[in-house]
Amino acid sequence: MMMGLFSQAGSQLRRARGSSVVDDRAPEDTEPDDTSILDENEGSIITALISQLRYVLQHPSPSCNRRTTGMVRTLRRVGMDLSKVTFPTFVLEPRSMLERITDFMSHPDLIFGSENCSDPEERFIRVLQYYLAGWHIKPKGVKKPYNPVLGEFFRCRYDYANGTRGYYVAEQVSHHPPVSAFFYISPANRVCIVGELRPKSKFLGNSVSTTMEGENRITLLGMPEDGEYVVTMPNMYARGILFGKMVLELGDTCFVKNERHGLTCDLEFKTKGFFSGTYNAIAGRVRKGNTEIGEVLGRWSHVMEFKNSKTGSKSVLFDAVKDGQNIAPKYVPPEEEQEPYESRRLWHKLTLAIEARDMEAATEAKSAVEDAQRELRRRREERGEKFVPRFFELRGGRWEPKLSIPTDASSDAIETVENWVWPRSSSDVLTPSPAIARS
Repeated sequence: MMMGLFSQAGSQLRRARGSSVVDDRAPEDTEPDDTSILDENEGSIITALISQLRYVLQHPSPSCNRRTTGMVRTLRRVGMDLSKVTFPTFVLEPRSMLERITDFMSHPDLIFGSENCSDPEERFIRVLQYYLAGWHIKPKGVKKPYNPVLGEFFRCRYDYANGTRGYYVAEQVSHHPPVSAFFYISPANRVCIVGELRPKSKFLGNSVSTTMEGENRITLLGMPEDGEYVVTMPNMYARGILFGKMVLELGDTCFVKNERHGLTCDLEFKTKGFFSGTYNAIAGRVRKGNTEIGEVLGRWSHVMEFKNSKTGSKSVLFDAVKDGQNIAPKYVPPEEEQEPYESRRLWHKLTLAIEARDMEAATEAKSAVEDAQRELRRRREERGEKFVPRFFELRGGRWEPKLSIPTDASSDAIETVENWVWPRSSSDVLTPSPAIARS
């Protein structure tokens, strides 16, 4: 069976590399940052997986046997879950999914001060702007962040130009199924976000899909009568993963909704058709009840606009080309001062291996973390213990922070949040993160 896999993959790779020069170019209309062209030294995902198979066969162990089984199943079955596969270094993004979620906290100026807008529709548009502004932030090419392990957490602080602060913490609260819970708050700017993501990646032949289940719940603390603004996520597709060129796309439908005022926006992230269409297109309609208020149109990687249904006038929701670089930097404790299960310290060796483009070292580093996690799970089962998240708890079917969320902007409220995210003894060690470029 193993030789058959090697033979099939090799014949497919020879056919791909024997294609014309035109076939080897990136698909038309793609953005350079959305496309990865693999050279002869990088090979393909198939050949990289085969390299892993050879490695684990040459280094037998219980953990290697588990990885072999997972990889063989992936190569043989379309629709297979990819959580147990170590991807080649050129498609791994050197940060955890828990940190990647912070991309949506990168343009806070779009939502700060929303409580000063007297019109509920205007506040809804401000929330919509904030949500749409997070998608352009991503690494160059087609990259997949690390799958967090149970109990892993990431936390950071934002120092804003107006002298205020924001705080973020995310934790992997479940392993089967995988659930990442997160919490952001800026008491002085009257914004709070609580949510969870349940990503599921599958192998679809020549592409990988990631279904982004879960939701974000945004609260404008200065406007409690609005209740929550609920936001869901589109799905992600990495196409052309087997040979030569890969393209990242967002696809399918998601929504932004505020029940208190009957406001909704159904958004469609459009994938490019085989013969027509364009990459990164987005379209949506904003409604109040059954009445259409306006239309969202544009490209999430460029400019997105809102067209008023009554007047026909257009306004820019977000210009990623013009304003995309104005990202709020996050501040993280140095890795040597982090706790063992904080994301950057936990995955430190894997990150170094990826940056060095050392596939074998990356595989070993990832396996070391995962094997330690299995041993912890085995010990808990032997003692009859159940994992208890540190920062979050399940309430009413939703993951909520173990914190009485302050609704005021007082110094006491700020101190309460900061001391919850970091003990008082460690809150003064925050320094500018050396890895902001990975954000």
